[in-house]
Amino acid sequence: MSEPWKTAITEIEPNAVRVRGYDIADLMGNSSFGQMVYLILRGEMPDEATGKLMEAIIVSSIDHGATPPSVLAARTVASTGATLSASVAAGIMSINRHHGGAITNCANQLGEIIAKADGGDLHEAAETLLAEWKHSGVRMSGFGHRIHTADPRTNRLMDLAEDAGVCGKHIEAARAVAQVFADAGKKLPINVDGAIAALLADLGFEPEVMNGLFMIARTPGLIAHVREEQTRMKPMRKITPGSHEYDGPSPRKLNT
Repeated sequence: MSEPWKTAITEIEPNAVRVRGYDIADLMGNSSFGQMVYLILRGEMPDEATGKLMEAIIVSSIDHGATPPSVLAARTVASTGATLSASVAAGIMSINRHHGGAITNCANQLGEIIAKADGGDLHEAAETLLAEWKHSGVRMSGFGHRIHTADPRTNRLMDLAEDAGVCGKHIEAARAVAQVFADAGKKLPINVDGAIAALLADLGFEPEVMNGLFMIARTPGLIAHVREEQTRMKPMRKITPGSHEYDGPSPRKLNT
């Protein structure tokens, strides 16, 4: 008989489910979704402030309208009559290096800047590496946006990071990069991907898992787009990204 393979994520026994050692019944109603995502990916239960930051990261990427590649892929597959699961899977499969992959890419680049500085000047290290990357045709991920000149999600995430006490080297490196761009007259502020990359890295997440956070966040949005495609649109239509009009609720305030 072969040796059993090992898993350290969830233990299943008769009448018991334990996630990273915690009874699922105890977690239900006592732990936020943000805390649970952190727990299952990192193996330890975070405090409430970190859990709130994790939830904000997820909320920040839940949807970005009808034009992202993942939405177009999901809607296109849905228009053929495919199931919800197949359509959403098509959207998830389109999340790669050039769409959704900026988080992992940015975290790796920020790590290189920190290593280059070696405890010294992050601004100087950022300036040197940005010049080298530009010469090699490598783009700095996580800065600038095709629509936003100032990403409305970035400042909010940074505020919540301060509340959670998350202000480490990766955030400092991201700010150094933004300053190098500003000094050069380039309007390339930290976007939501850059903010998420810096925050997750300072929380101890591996870059390889960070795009998974984007997938977790974007899945509800993809489900909404697929159902709208299935219920409002004609089958097999030609989907032109720039020709849609928003007809949902007008701007409204959240009651807090």
